[in-house]
Amino acid sequence: MILCLETATNVCSVALCNNEGTEMVKESSEPKSHASTLTVLINEILVEYGIRPSELEAIAVSKGPGSYTGLRIGVSVAKGICFASGVPLIGIETPTAMFHGFISARRSSLPDPCRVYYSPMIDARRMEVYYAIYDCKGNKIKDISAGILNSDIFAGVTGHHQVIAFGDGSFKLKNLLPTADVSVADDFRMSAAHLQIPAAEALKSGKFEDVAYFEPFYLKDFIATKQVKNILGK
Repeated sequence: MILCLETATNVCSVALCNNEGTEMVKESSEPKSHASTLTVLINEILVEYGIRPSELEAIAVSKGPGSYTGLRIGVSVAKGICFASGVPLIGIETPTAMFHGFISARRSSLPDPCRVYYSPMIDARRMEVYYAIYDCKGNKIKDISAGILNSDIFAGVTGHHQVIAFGDGSFKLKNLLPTADVSVADDFRMSAAHLQIPAAEALKSGKFEDVAYFEPFYLKDFIATKQVKNILGK
């Protein structure tokens, strides 16, 4: 069994997975609750399934990019469990997990899924997103990057393939690119269950992280804003 943790987005999610699929999922969408919720969800899943951390095959964590604070929480908890229980750690790029979750759910409803490119998008505030572009087999057409949404964001891609954008950053595209080549799937919701396929592949191939040195994939440096004093100097 693999315990999968997702804290890169607004959804705090934990899933217990194996090679065949997902056995159990627990989630919370309460804002800014990752620090107080994640370990509670983990404990609930382990107790309900009747498994101890040391009996797990691995811990898989969504490593980013995404919420700076959320990533720190998820990776810290994952490393703590790995250190204490002696199980290996698997890091999964968040857009890759999103791709697998999306295409697994939508493949049967698409007339020709391999004539479509898939662009998971994570909100990076203002008009910025973290995004990548994948083909139907999960190969990256465009590597994970931070970008400002504009009419050229899919330049060179559309024309040969339709692009489906999804994730909490894709909502910004709705009024920006109203074309036949680009569509937005606004009902996608991130889940730790989406880590199942890449995590199982990593476990099979023995692709593990160095627990001592593993860090989240922030992509951008964290910039803390200073509180602005009002005119009274308070």
